[in-house]
Amino acid sequence: MSAAEPIQFDPDVVRADFPILNTVLHGDKRLVYFDNAATTQRPRQVIDALVNVYEHQYANVHRGIHWLSEQSTDLYEDARESVRRFIHARDCLEIVFTTGATAAINLVARSWGDRFMKAGDEILLTEMEHHSNIVPWQQLAERTGCLLRFAPISDDGRLLVDEFDRLLTPRTRLVAFTAISNVLGTINPTAELIAKAHDAGAIVLIDAAQSAPHQSLDVQQLDADFVAFSGHKMLGPSGVGILYGRERLLEEMPPFLGGGSMIRRVTLNGFEPADLPAKFEAGTPPIVPALGLAAAIKYLEGIGMQNIAQIERTLTARAHTVLNEIDGIRILGPSPSEKAGIVSFVVDGIHAHDIAQILDQYGIAIRAGHHCAMPLHKRLGVAASNRASFYFYNTEEEIDRLGEAIRGAKRIFRRN
Repeated sequence: MSAAEPIQFDPDVVRADFPILNTVLHGDKRLVYFDNAATTQRPRQVIDALVNVYEHQYANVHRGIHWLSEQSTDLYEDARESVRRFIHARDCLEIVFTTGATAAINLVARSWGDRFMKAGDEILLTEMEHHSNIVPWQQLAERTGCLLRFAPISDDGRLLVDEFDRLLTPRTRLVAFTAISNVLGTINPTAELIAKAHDAGAIVLIDAAQSAPHQSLDVQQLDADFVAFSGHKMLGPSGVGILYGRERLLEEMPPFLGGGSMIRRVTLNGFEPADLPAKFEAGTPPIVPALGLAAAIKYLEGIGMQNIAQIERTLTARAHTVLNEIDGIRILGPSPSEKAGIVSFVVDGIHAHDIAQILDQYGIAIRAGHHCAMPLHKRLGVAASNRASFYFYNTEEEIDRLGEAIRGAKRIFRRN
């Protein structure tokens, strides 16, 4: 697929690119993969790119002067440029490869946080955050004495912006929030919240793990300070993620990990860090995963991010319609018009794990549990939920199968 022009979307053509979607389970059940918020599947184009690197282009980067190392280095830096273009960053210096969104957030907490936060300073989060955007800040609070504040949400899972405004004070040094909730699918008003935080003198970190794969991301237009996301949630390999950081902020931050590559020189008495972005990429970086991410970005650009967002809006609306026709189901989060392709729900009288186990017998893969968001589930008054999450390779027919399977689960429990 060409990255130049969005294609006319044909679900059969696109699905043929994903070998795993041909999987047949339990004898005759074609796989329905609705666990995309946890991780997505990979098209042949990404799989082939990974194999090609290992067969023809792999060597360690930045260190060798032999031909293979130079080839690998060029491809690795080309991958960085692919990411820069995808998120509309100003310069490749602002793109740091990490092992995932979690590592990217921890990098900021350890480097920027340890350098600039002190006792009495405040960090403003929201009640809908993933543990990866809570625990690193709790650890920072333990180290520095800074304080965490949490902006509350409404009963239907929308951020209460008035309360966000109230909690934003001159003591707020950092605001960190998810662009899209991994449980509720809620799409937060990212640009508005960034502007409010900047007006208050705070910097902003965006957890884009659930947004970067599904909608256009322009870090300059958003005026974001830090943005974190993962490759495996956007068709890429596991083991690679991105930290975007405003160059001025990254320059001010000390290296987080020490070792090879992140230094300019080392003596027995100390070291001098390398320039950006190398000073945050200690050791051997995720070379092949980064190249796989570049292939995934090319594929996504071929589909078109606007096309992806529109397809998921259609699927989400269909899922709400289908689930609302089933008695005893509570859908968590806002209406389809205010959410991305994530529909979490609870079924009266049936534990989420039992629902997921029965749906698996129908060939349907969904997630069950607290989805690394225990405080959010406590706020909603449920111990666990089921989550069906969609990507552009899913279909409305698959959502109809989801509805039939849930009805089947309810019949099983009625008999018992």
